Amino acid sequence: MSQRFNPPPNWPTPPQGWTPPSGWQPDPAWGPAPDGWQVWIDDKPKGSWFGRHKVLTTLGALVVLFAAIGAISGGGNDTTTTGTDTQADSTTSSSPTDPTASETPSQEDASAAEEETTSPEDASAAEEEPAAEPEMTRSQENAVEAANQYLDFSAFSKKGLIQQLSSDAGSGFPKADAVFAVNHIKVNWKAEAVEAAENYLDLSSFSRSGLIQQLSSSAGSQFTHAQAVYAVNKVGL
Repeated sequence: MSQRFNPPPNWPTPPQGWTPPSGWQPDPAWGPAPDGWQVWIDDKPKGSWFGRHKVLTTLGALVVLFAAIGAISGGGNDTTTTGTDTQADSTTSSSPTDPTASETPSQEDASAAEEETTSPEDASAAEEEPAAEPEMTRSQENAVEAANQYLDFSAFSKKGLIQQLSSDAGSGFPKADAVFAVNHIKVNWKAEAVEAAENYLDLSSFSRSGLIQQLSSSAGSQFTHAQAVYAVNKVGL
């Protein structure tokens, strides 16, 4: 059975689908978790909708049953009008033909038809003009929104944010939409690296080289080496 992240009530609520990345630690300003609080809990699968709404399911079945009975009962009444309808149809078919039905269309109708006819030039112009495409797909819009939520919650590198958006343990967006979202938003990655370095130092002691490695390694925050060096210089190591 899989487990999910269960933040204490005194911590900020993380974005939906967010899981702590490798080396992540909570902000000390959030305070400690209550005694006995389980940060990781079993992610129990929910039952089917019908199993969780047995009363509504039963009522729906009764409504369908009564509707079927009513349809069967009302079907017998249709036969009483068959004879009358047949006689009316035969009377109508035997009536003389309206002499005006075969008349030639008036000159006004012909003129209107000519006006409605599209010239070849107009048709070609319509085909050449492409339809305006939306700026973003729905998936891309959601990915951009999720990226901003992650950045509001924690510090991320560009690679780390793409991984968080596209991984199965994160938001599960297609890789292309995750890359689009990260490229679409405006982020100061050096400032993110400084924030990540400060978070690491609040939780543990690091040497200069150790903090650079933690910030730039694939098992850490995945900042570029230049961004990691910039951040370490800013925090005074």
